[in-house]
Amino acid sequence: MHLRKLILWVLEYRLIYRDRLTDTQLGLFCIAGVTATLITAYALVYFKDKICEIKNKLVKAIFYYITVIMLVLDPIYLCLLSGAFGGGDVNGILYLMPQAWVWTIFAFILLFNIWILLKKVNPTYTVSFKER
Repeated sequence: MHLRKLILWVLEYRLIYRDRLTDTQLGLFCIAGVTATLITAYALVYFKDKICEIKNKLVKAIFYYITVIMLVLDPIYLCLLSGAFGGGDVNGILYLMPQAWVWTIFAFILLFNIWILLKKVNPTYTVSFKER
């Protein structure tokens, strides 16, 4: 019951108070979610060695896939898919910068995150899963 109330509160807040936000505030609100996701992903990358010390392979696999998803999901959407589908955070971010900037910035972030996956995350987890 509490989750339902929370969801209704969030929906009500977003619908009622949008008219009280300036365009810049909405843009910052939308980019805050993307920023939080990326910071969390980078924290998971930073703590990958500690995570790989976990003996339970299922838990390790969950952390691995959460890391991958958090590193690439928002950048893929914001640089590749937002032009075709629109909606979501990109609508607010467009109040802060032009679409071309959004695509370019998140393309670079995506490339950087793929590099992190290939050079840092995958090798560490591969070695960890091969250990007994």
